[in-house]
Parts: sequence; C-alpha cells; structure tokens
Amino acid sequence: MNASVDKDTCIGCGLCPSICPDVFEMDDDGKAVAKTNPVPAGHEDDAKDAESSCPVNAISVD
Repeated sequence: MNASVDKDTCIGCGLCPSICPDVFEMDDDGKAVAKTNPVPAGHEDDAKDAESSCPVNAISVD
C-alpha cells in the first residue's frame, strides 16, 4: 500500500500528520507529504483514515 499527497490540492491544514504521523508530515513549503512508502505494516488503517479525513481530497492511499 502506497500513500501520496497532491501538493497542488493540499491546503496545508496538518490533519493528515496529526492522524497518521508515521506516514505523513508537513514539508518545508507548508504542504503535506507522504514520508514513507510503502505504508508501514500496522499503519494502513490510520493512513486510510487520513485519506478519508482530508478536507480537499488531496491524499491517495492504495
């Protein structure tokens, strides 16, 4: 399972790293980024929660 963030869509709200800090972090540009791929075992559900919680649908986890 891989995670990605569309930086053109991301608004930098910080929700994804607050939900799943093992996969997402805020980059220097203020936008979120997936810091590890594939998603580490045991963090798949949190990554999917971050995807579904993104207010602008900028996250893809598959």
